[in-house]
Amino acid sequence: MSSQNYVKIFDTTLRDGEQSPGCSMNLAEKLRVAEQLEALGVDIIEAGFAIASEGDFEAVQAVARQAKRATVASLARAATGDIDRAWAALKDAKNPRIHTFIATSPLHMRVKLEMEPEAVLEKIRASVSHARNLCPDVEWSAEDATRSDPDFLCRAVETAIRAGATTINLPDTVGYATPETYGAMFRDVISRVSNADQAIFSTHCHNDLGLAVANTLAAVAGGARQVESTINGIGERAGNAALEEIAMALRVRHDVMPFDTGVETREITRASRLVSAVTGFQVQPNKAIVGANAFAHESGIHQDGMLKDASTYEIMTPESVGLSESSLVMGKHSGRHAFRQKLEELGYKLGDNEFQDAFKRFKDLADAKKHVYDEDIIALVDDETMRDNQAIQFKELEIYCGSHGPQRAILTLEVDGEEQTVTTRGNGPVDAVFKAMRKIVPHDDAQLTLYEVHAVTEGTDAQATVSVVLAEDGRTVRGTGAHVDTMVASAKAYANALNKLIVKRGRSELPAVARTGN
Repeated sequence: MSSQNYVKIFDTTLRDGEQSPGCSMNLAEKLRVAEQLEALGVDIIEAGFAIASEGDFEAVQAVARQAKRATVASLARAATGDIDRAWAALKDAKNPRIHTFIATSPLHMRVKLEMEPEAVLEKIRASVSHARNLCPDVEWSAEDATRSDPDFLCRAVETAIRAGATTINLPDTVGYATPETYGAMFRDVISRVSNADQAIFSTHCHNDLGLAVANTLAAVAGGARQVESTINGIGERAGNAALEEIAMALRVRHDVMPFDTGVETREITRASRLVSAVTGFQVQPNKAIVGANAFAHESGIHQDGMLKDASTYEIMTPESVGLSESSLVMGKHSGRHAFRQKLEELGYKLGDNEFQDAFKRFKDLADAKKHVYDEDIIALVDDETMRDNQAIQFKELEIYCGSHGPQRAILTLEVDGEEQTVTTRGNGPVDAVFKAMRKIVPHDDAQLTLYEVHAVTEGTDAQATVSVVLAEDGRTVRGTGAHVDTMVASAKAYANALNKLIVKRGRSELPAVARTGN
């Protein structure tokens, strides 16, 4: 493939994606996602914002040490302390990148930075030069580029490249652009900046108007050769450009967009499901590429066409994105060998102890369910592996409910290694369970703002996946749990949220500008 037509995939699920309200990942979860991103074939993994907290630093450092092929990046403001902290976290990476940014729009410079344009240019020169003295690969971003003065933006880009930036990112920070204006901005900057040939230009699009993917593709046509995106399009506000949509658009419409990526598209579904399991953000059924209905056909006309030739209504195959039809091949009589083979088919590589634990849970599930689908196994494994090393562990639950309340819950949790059991009554079984949670782990300031239940598969014996969102002092966290008993899934989800709340409480509070980034 021609290097001129190769588009690098920069994934920021672990950084910008994690800034979604209610989304937070612990270290083990971030490492699992990073491993899957490498399997997916992304070129750059933005592992976090090293100076944001000790937890963020440790996550960036751990991903940097784990990555075998991908470049690992950390975001940093245009400040010496940020850049030094980013480098300290990245220095063990095989391919490190410092990603520093500053705003360039008149509004942001005046209101947020309170700096004159010339001072901003000097800040760019100093910060990029300092980063380049530490790391050979430096990316610079012009925050709010799409609302910046074109002449000043060109001066800023030229300054950054002269100072040593090897990648220039022109983000649509607030989702303001249209495909025509965003593509034109890239063509304009690349043609006007004298040293533009010394850097790769990058996109970073937010989805406030639902145009993030369209804008990204327009920028690629305009000369960008790196795209920043997230799995399932998660991110602040309305989210980011969805990696899977960009990758498949470039693959399916290669006739009009002759660009290549390193994405192994058969890993897309696995990546999507993993991120959903980790974050608790369910993908809507009609989501492109990875939604439950993406390859479903109900209309009689469509079904007739599909039976004759699938290409009548499918422009890509389910197999091309790693989606296989669920098969009823596993049950209570299935042995260890068959279960291990099924796990490998689904993309799991478990150690001996993890496998034995998973097999026991599978047998328990098979006893409870008539049929075990692939989705059941995915939910079973993801749900349990997300809970390693958490301070609060679900142990046991009994529920007494019926038409005559109040309902009663007897809940046992393990908190810091010590089991505690309480009995509570509530207005319904869910209320009783959550009151028991509050009794064992007091958190009076945290409010339950969302409670959702989804069935993993069809049937009355389907596993339930439950999501809960807790809000406390401006922080929001989302917890998830899966089980054939909805109340058990609810308790596990709430415990998961409490563990994430503990993590967020430990994070240092940065100014809004720091948490925003691009």
